[in-house]
Amino acid sequence: MRHRLLVVVTALLAGLAMALTSAPAAQAAVACSVTYSKAWEGGGGFGANVTITNTGDPLTNWRLTYTWPGTQQVTNGWSATWTQSGKDVTAASLSYNGTQATGAQWSIGFNGTYTGTNTNPTSFAINGVTCDGGTGNPGQQALQVTPTSLSVPEGGNATYAVRLATQPTSNITVTSTAGSGDTNLTLTSGANLTFTPTNWNTTQNVTVTAAEDADTTNGSRPITVAATGLTSVTVTATETDNDSGGGDGHVDNPYAGATGYVNADWSAKAAAEPGGQAVANVSTGVWMDRIAAINGTSGARGLRAHLDAAVTQDAANGSAPLTIQIVVYNLPNRDCSALASNGELLIAQNGLNRYKTEYIDPIAQIMNDPEYAALRIVTIIEIDSLPNLITNLNVAKCQEAQTSGAYVQGVQYALNKLHAIPNVYTYVDAAHHGWIGWNTNFGPTADLIASTARGTTAGYASIDGFITNTANYSALTEPYFTTSTTVNGTTVRQSRWIDWNDYVDELSFAQAFRQELVRKGFPSTIGMLIDTSRNGWGGAARPTGPSTSTDLNTFVDQSRVDRRIHAGNWCNQSGAGLGERPRANPAPGLDAYVWIKPPGESDGSSRQIDNDEGKGFDRMCDPTYTGNERNGNNMSGALPDAPLSGHWFSAQFRQLLQNANPPL
Repeated sequence: MRHRLLVVVTALLAGLAMALTSAPAAQAAVACSVTYSKAWEGGGGFGANVTITNTGDPLTNWRLTYTWPGTQQVTNGWSATWTQSGKDVTAASLSYNGTQATGAQWSIGFNGTYTGTNTNPTSFAINGVTCDGGTGNPGQQALQVTPTSLSVPEGGNATYAVRLATQPTSNITVTSTAGSGDTNLTLTSGANLTFTPTNWNTTQNVTVTAAEDADTTNGSRPITVAATGLTSVTVTATETDNDSGGGDGHVDNPYAGATGYVNADWSAKAAAEPGGQAVANVSTGVWMDRIAAINGTSGARGLRAHLDAAVTQDAANGSAPLTIQIVVYNLPNRDCSALASNGELLIAQNGLNRYKTEYIDPIAQIMNDPEYAALRIVTIIEIDSLPNLITNLNVAKCQEAQTSGAYVQGVQYALNKLHAIPNVYTYVDAAHHGWIGWNTNFGPTADLIASTARGTTAGYASIDGFITNTANYSALTEPYFTTSTTVNGTTVRQSRWIDWNDYVDELSFAQAFRQELVRKGFPSTIGMLIDTSRNGWGGAARPTGPSTSTDLNTFVDQSRVDRRIHAGNWCNQSGAGLGERPRANPAPGLDAYVWIKPPGESDGSSRQIDNDEGKGFDRMCDPTYTGNERNGNNMSGALPDAPLSGHWFSAQFRQLLQNANPPL
């Protein structure tokens, strides 16, 4: 799933074919600052990130414009509708990020090509008004604070970011002062910040903590952010109370101290396989992959039946709480770049409205039943959705998901509905290192997730955590090399397998991505999950130490525990094994290792199979397929004779048992 410039060049054809977006109505007082920075450059290509700060009146939509000084051409972009006419570039807001408050800061970006010298643009405008702070030129000084509405979980904390609009000539002290309101909301760090002529455009965080209390009120408190001679900004902090809904309230880590729900449907299939009893009582995810799954099908019980069974299991567990994991997975144009996991809803056929009313609303109604209030219900939100908007805009259905805003609006709707239920926890999918581990994808994905969260009712607090490697095979750790390992003076990042990725395994990626999300504004208590259901890579093929080869590619291929032919291979992989068993707090920043993809459930069929589940046939699930540009034109590495995605695949399950690491 490597997605770089050559993979997405064709997106330009669609983008440049569109008429230039009409300019929005002029604002009474538009003021802005723009920071332009290159993310990468080489071989006639480059990528750049553009950070915009609104220092004027609130915007309801925006249009960034600038002119290239040379031959640069935008080939594809993210978080905006990018078009180019001659040397003039326009980036227009999308449905989910058009509204920006005073002080708001957001990022967009693009990949491009050039010949000759790649000189940065020197002047930017928003809605026709020049941004005077964009290239370091002195302009009107202002405080830039985001977000200005902050949701703080009771018993936890949240942060807002502060920076200056332009470079000062001397140090400026910025203070945050809490006003009258809920005194349980207090400033615990960052109340006094110093910005210098050197660090003025580096955001600094202010932490607000909500103390535990006995009431059931979502109290609020205004916080004034001020500096001498500058217009102050007010941040409204609101406590997200955890004292309603029964149970033990909304805790920071729903896995800590809890037992896991065992899905009897999956457990019976696992136990029926030779040796399967060893893992038949492991907690796995329950997938709501279509509307019919909510009420149950002939082959599986529905959501309410699972929750009823969880209540029964909880009663037998004594005082320990019980965590049940539900996968929310039915966006319109679902998994827009892979056919095997396509869904039943289409954007062009009223899919977003159906998603809200026929899918999310019934799920939320069932989960909100007081009968289930003592359960910790973990929801895994829309696998492979938001990252597709960064890397796969050359695919028509992905482009439609971006331009319509359906993915972002659907995720926001799900978060709003589910976060409102006190004992429901929301973990948003964050792909995996073999997808967004490159710096051209890493930061933009974090930006998109952060802007999506800011558009929800509760802001950053609407997300309890993130999950990586869902239903994938990326190794948890590579014990025999890191990104800094060299062979004959050459870093392993240059090998065919790693291909300049910034990460070699899932744990290092998840921890780094968590830190990036905290920098974007998420609270420092945010936690990660890693799906370890199929990334053990044990068995006879697992190396026992680093290679002694002095050839770079041979060294990496002989040393890596991930035995896939290519890191972009994702379907029913030959040689895979069960990974780490689920457990809470396994590593810093990690809430848990989990088995969200139940071992033995197929990723997709090896051939076309007619079905009424909306699932197509993807050649990446065909063992005879010779690949495409996304997997380096390698063989797919898929097992033969696989059934539809989600259906039981005995051969896969037996292989996973045999190659388990740690061994069973």
